[in-house]
Amino acid sequence: MSSLLINEIFYSIQGEGKWMGLPNIFIRTTGCNLRCSYCDTTYAYKNGEEKSLEEILEEISKFYCKKICVTGGEPLIQDNISELFTLLIDNGYLLCLETNGSKSVEPYLEYKNLFFSLDIKCPSSEMHENIYLSNLKMLRPIDQIKCIIGDRKDYEYAKQILSDNNISCNVFFQPIWGFSLQTISNWVLEDNLPYYVGIQLHKYIWGCTTGK
Repeated sequence: MSSLLINEIFYSIQGEGKWMGLPNIFIRTTGCNLRCSYCDTTYAYKNGEEKSLEEILEEISKFYCKKICVTGGEPLIQDNISELFTLLIDNGYLLCLETNGSKSVEPYLEYKNLFFSLDIKCPSSEMHENIYLSNLKMLRPIDQIKCIIGDRKDYEYAKQILSDNNISCNVFFQPIWGFSLQTISNWVLEDNLPYYVGIQLHKYIWGCTTGK
């Protein structure tokens, strides 16, 4: 029986990206191959419990919702993650896979009803050299990119990467929690960028708590 190491499963409002404001079931896997300087889910680095695919399906079936965000940690370092995707999709769920961008998404392009929410890690993360930039060529219109911005250097770095690649999906410039949303908005307007300015809505609602 296949299993995955799961940190938490909960039902909440999606705070980021194109599903922002919509109820989602969140499946947070344990473990991450990066250590971003501003990480707000460090508790997911190690804490978790082995759950079978059947146990996961039983737990999420308690919620009246068909949108699932698979997040982490980094879900793509889990050995059986593709089996989880298949099980969820076969049971009628729509999936958003949140990934830190360090692993290739190519093996998962074939999954219907799954879209990628892929991070571009900028210099303030101290992990930007670990990003698998070839992913940017694979993204489809249904996918999304999140550029996590903490200062002007991050902003210019993200702009350059996006300019160097043929991006066909929505892009969100999202401030590190505590950095000025107004500042990023002004930069985007000044440069006439065709990108969204994103927020972490869940933190405005509940603050920096787990399970939300």
